Amino acid sequence: MKRFLMGVILMSVFLLACTTKPTTPAGGGAFIGGTQGLVASFEPLSVKDPETGLYTIYDTEDFSLDIALKNKGEEPIPVGKATLRLLGPLPTLFQNIPAWQLLNKQVIDKISEFNPDGGEEVVSFTPAGARAKYTGPVTGFTDITWNLEYWYDYKTQLIVNDVCFKGDITQKKVCEVKEAKTFSVSGAPITISKVEEDVAGKGIMLLKIVLKDAGTGQSAIPGQAFDTRFDQVRYIVDEPAKWECKSGGRENEARLTDGVATINCRLKLPLAESDLYMKQVRLTLEYTYKELVQEKLRIKESVK
Repeated sequence: MKRFLMGVILMSVFLLACTTKPTTPAGGGAFIGGTQGLVASFEPLSVKDPETGLYTIYDTEDFSLDIALKNKGEEPIPVGKATLRLLGPLPTLFQNIPAWQLLNKQVIDKISEFNPDGGEEVVSFTPAGARAKYTGPVTGFTDITWNLEYWYDYKTQLIVNDVCFKGDITQKKVCEVKEAKTFSVSGAPITISKVEEDVAGKGIMLLKIVLKDAGTGQSAIPGQAFDTRFDQVRYIVDEPAKWECKSGGRENEARLTDGVATINCRLKLPLAESDLYMKQVRLTLEYTYKELVQEKLRIKESVK
């Protein structure tokens, strides 16, 4: 009896595994994928003190202030489309930092099969042949916290695979309408977590596309101000004459509340009852993404 019950359980598990649909991939396929865009980091300011773990210099020493920009996503960054701004320390306490806001001077390539690490550029806030110098008073030591705020224009590409176009959804052949769809999404901080197909009337196909901010920053529509209450993106469907796309009642724009938003794309005209085919649908998200990184520098009082 026990052997019989065990056999029934194993057979049930096997049948469930065979009939359960795989989870919808949030990446892969046409793209490498990932949830990063431009990553900025401070180059070493000096040697780190093994006891404190802080970059440390004496008040008689100078230092370089360089930022490494690495593109870890799948959208190239053109010249002048990444802005870097230093915040925190008082500028008048330093020499040889002529500008506290700079732009990238090179195209920073995307990741690819042939360039899996992506492009890189080092932006220096100290002029060639010069180094920064702290001119303020130091008693014992002074800790300086460097804040780098940076923002850049970016895109996320979405390809929804095998969308079912079926004028008569009672037909069971070729494809299913009411189900989650597989998709490919390019590597970027604003990503896609789910795509589902449904109907919004007879012969009207509907796609529900869920956006997610998977990064640590904030997004805004290019050319518009950032809003601390929510992220914002602009989106473009590849066949706007056929699809009407809205998010929260807004066309071509989406607001991400708590990092999430849904775009609903519906066919403008109903399919004929005889229509039955599958086709890819593409969507592009456009935004400016802003992040903040920090680094500390300890300046010790020298023996006089």
